[in-house]
Amino acid sequence: MTKENYFKHTLNGKELIIEFKNLTDQANGSVWVRFGDTLVLTTCVMGKKEREGIDFFPLTVEYEEKYYAAGKIKSARYIKREGRPSDEAICTARLIDRAIRPRFSQDTRNEVQVIATVLSWDGENDPDILGLLGASIALSNSDIPWDGPVGVVRIGRVEGSFVVNPTYKEREASDMDLVFAGLSNRGELLINMIEGSFKEVEEKVIEDAVQIAEQHLQGLIDFQNTIVKKMGKEKITREAFPSDPDLKKEMIVFLEDRLQNALLEKDKTQRAEELSLLQDELVGFVEEQYPGEKKGKQARAFFEGELNRLFHENVIQYGKRPDARTPDEIRDIAAEVGILPRTHGSGLFTRGQTKALSILTLGAPGDQQMFEGMEAAGKKRFMHHYNFPPYSSGEVKPLRGPGRREIGHGILAEKALLPLIPSFEDFPYTIRIVSEMLSSNGSTSMASISSSSLALMDAGVPMKAAAAGISIGLAQDEKTGAYKILTDIQGPEDHYGDMDFKVAGTRKGITVIQLDVKIAGIGIAIITETLAAAKKARMHILDIMEQTISAPRTELSPYAPRIVSLQINPDKIREVVGPGGKIINEIIDKTGVAIDIQPSGLIFITAEKEEAAQKALSWIKDITREAEIGEVFEGPVKRILTFGAFVEILPGQEGLVHISKLSPHRVQRVEDVVNIGDIVSVKVISLDEQGRINLSLLSNNSLKQKSVDGKA
Repeated sequence: MTKENYFKHTLNGKELIIEFKNLTDQANGSVWVRFGDTLVLTTCVMGKKEREGIDFFPLTVEYEEKYYAAGKIKSARYIKREGRPSDEAICTARLIDRAIRPRFSQDTRNEVQVIATVLSWDGENDPDILGLLGASIALSNSDIPWDGPVGVVRIGRVEGSFVVNPTYKEREASDMDLVFAGLSNRGELLINMIEGSFKEVEEKVIEDAVQIAEQHLQGLIDFQNTIVKKMGKEKITREAFPSDPDLKKEMIVFLEDRLQNALLEKDKTQRAEELSLLQDELVGFVEEQYPGEKKGKQARAFFEGELNRLFHENVIQYGKRPDARTPDEIRDIAAEVGILPRTHGSGLFTRGQTKALSILTLGAPGDQQMFEGMEAAGKKRFMHHYNFPPYSSGEVKPLRGPGRREIGHGILAEKALLPLIPSFEDFPYTIRIVSEMLSSNGSTSMASISSSSLALMDAGVPMKAAAAGISIGLAQDEKTGAYKILTDIQGPEDHYGDMDFKVAGTRKGITVIQLDVKIAGIGIAIITETLAAAKKARMHILDIMEQTISAPRTELSPYAPRIVSLQINPDKIREVVGPGGKIINEIIDKTGVAIDIQPSGLIFITAEKEEAAQKALSWIKDITREAEIGEVFEGPVKRILTFGAFVEILPGQEGLVHISKLSPHRVQRVEDVVNIGDIVSVKVISLDEQGRINLSLLSNNSLKQKSVDGKA
């Protein structure tokens, strides 16, 4: 390495190392970012030509977890190479995307791809923020047009004290996991991305965390600017979009007030139809006026620009939203539970035209999801899955597996609800919730949190509190700084607005937040105002939800499985299982239950019917029960040896009747008193140190009984 391509920065007492190794020669930019022994390679490439026939910026971000980075080989027997990314990797890719995307010119049509590859992982420092930091450094020093850099920092809080870039161990003890990305704009530090999960913390805690993060973000931005001065490449010059003043005047005259009227149409479907028809009319008019000049692209760009201008003008100057609501007004809300007859729990949450139906299923402890990743492997007992079928937005699309958006929204809701789920010890069920978006018009992810909370209550899950979510938007004039905060954003406010700030939680505090912006970013004043607006909205939503169901049902659905538990001596586990699983499989086959055994000896029996669970419970109790001195049992003679007979007193448990205890008189042969198969009454007379049971034959058995094979 040389000093020219090697840079260091101290972050919370640790060294952050940036190195340009020049190994990815054909990428537009790349960098190696190291923190501790965690190392991430991030590359960026831009396509040489514009992609034809699209009206969006084609950016893709990939985050690759490599098992070799952690010194692991994938456990799957037949497939050892990495396959599709884990849900965690997809969420990290989305986190990087949300921070860097706004800094590109959105009229770019060249494909851009950013790939962050984890090459080394030390088990202490999370590579996710290194991936985002690497993306910023790679893009800033490449020739790809990009308006960076951005800084990124993670904030935790352990025992009331904030921790910057906490380790995994510190994060386990923390009541929050909060990631900020920010940039410097005209000398002001602005936050342009937030991702956070919490254990019901108050808004003030988040505001304080922003101030802690700001100084570290500014340091990282200054550090990157220093690198750019030494390593940065000259940016590729993009052709300016052609401007035709005469054409613009003609389009303004053609549209007149029709664009304004269409934008202010309250019904989403009607509004979309009117805007689409009006845009097609404008394009047709322009192409007719300028035949052969291919002005259609300019007409579509002008149409979108005018919509954006009108939206901001209406909101900021006149406080006029597309559906005529006031800035802090929430659409009509409705909540229902128990609407599906055979499910274990269901909740329907409606906010305007957004409708979310959540369905809950309870399962046995053995139904937990096994997961394996570079960073961790284990089991999940609470899962939330989010589905966005095409009919929810009035579209026709092929049905395939969940996309990144669906996975990201599902995990977001899962994080919002997880702190409220009872512990395994208190409620040993596996819980799966599926949220089906029936109709979409803004913030379906937050609606899914509310509907899932209703489903949990309906199912009788003893959750700590109800949760609700809301999305807060923003319309800001970047020239004057004037802005309006918008509560409960819908379609056009999400599309043309400048911010989507999602906040979910309980009456006590916040459990999850997520911020995306389309402008440079927002300052602490807007963050504070947004959190206050979100809290007011959250309380209003919870009021309405609690009118439908105010606490978890006291009884589970009759269609939900029943779980009974039993603690046994761990040494008895092998007796329950039996040789080759013979005993446990027999119990399962004859009772129809599912049995899960913990190494501690805690046994869970899950059954559709209470009777089956109790039958299996009694069976296992008999197997694991420890006989006491003086107890009397009746059981079959199982084995005969020269020195005595073995009698089964409990399922799988035998005791020895020594030949001397078969009769008050001397016995020459055991067979003179008992034979194999005889049913005899015995009494426990002693238990030795090894747990062996010694029995005596009761006097009424001193005469030979008829054995099961009929011999005398």
